[in-house]
Amino acid sequence: MARTAVTTRPDASGRLAHLIAELQGHGLRVEVPMESRQGGAGPADAGMLWIDGVAATVPTSADYAQASPYVLRAEDDGWGVYRGGERLAGAQPFQRPRYYDLETTDGIPYWKIALLHLDSLASTVIQTCAYWGNSDQCTFCGIGVTLANGRTIAKKTPEMLAEVAVAARDLDGAVDATLTTGTTATPDKGALYVARCGQAIREASGLPVEVQFEPPRDLAVIDQVAELGIHSVGIHVESFDPAVLGRVAPAKARTGIEGYFRAWERAVAAFGAGQVSTYVILGMGEDPALTVEGCWRAIDMGVYPFVVPLRPTMGSLMEDLPAPPPEYC
Repeated sequence: MARTAVTTRPDASGRLAHLIAELQGHGLRVEVPMESRQGGAGPADAGMLWIDGVAATVPTSADYAQASPYVLRAEDDGWGVYRGGERLAGAQPFQRPRYYDLETTDGIPYWKIALLHLDSLASTVIQTCAYWGNSDQCTFCGIGVTLANGRTIAKKTPEMLAEVAVAARDLDGAVDATLTTGTTATPDKGALYVARCGQAIREASGLPVEVQFEPPRDLAVIDQVAELGIHSVGIHVESFDPAVLGRVAPAKARTGIEGYFRAWERAVAAFGAGQVSTYVILGMGEDPALTVEGCWRAIDMGVYPFVVPLRPTMGSLMEDLPAPPPEYC
């Protein structure tokens, strides 16, 4: 169907949305310490903060962020986002969670098991991937970087994750959990293991859980994930442009764009509209028309597309690629 753009006057919320989009594209220089996520199983470099009360993650440690016109600056009674000498918004940097100071009985620090992204607990439950280090490696991914740098452990157990989730809820106000995984060389692609981890978190802490995985060979696995009490799922296509997908994620390209739509259809039936999401990365040379068309098709079937600018991860095959301009995003 035809789509018509809707324009509105730039009210306060519109100006804030524009500012956050600018920060996600240009990055943010920081003059105060703040927690951030680096590496991981997807686009990373996430400096975390609230901007006028709105949760946001923006690049802070990438080289291009050091040239950003925007800066986070301490004030007499708080913090602000500035461009030049102009204060654009108030801000609250994310502080180190208290549960990070705890460890398991066998000496594993809680922060190596799961991180807190503002108020959402997050973990890559298997920090290895069948595609890493071979011709199938996703070029934007840094899953092996985090492990090599000693910032995590290779495999988290359901028991570990449940223990950390309770602490994150009680000490730092975590409200939900998001679990992802490197793809395993099994027919379910790792979906059932990450779902069992999510089930353990939900049963121990009561937190709603999203799990993320590739489309399994047998789509009935998606129903099994739902039966474990998982609240929502992320099945990430990365790009709606087949040529780009084949270049940046060869294994995902073998599933094909239509393969993702079939998986989403099964997932929406199992979890409900709005409880299935996909990431769509901008700035990898994709056709904008294919991107918009694919997003609308996903939306119409009940899938939420998170459209995000590429954040080049140090150690990934795309580490030297520039982030896309905010105007394009």
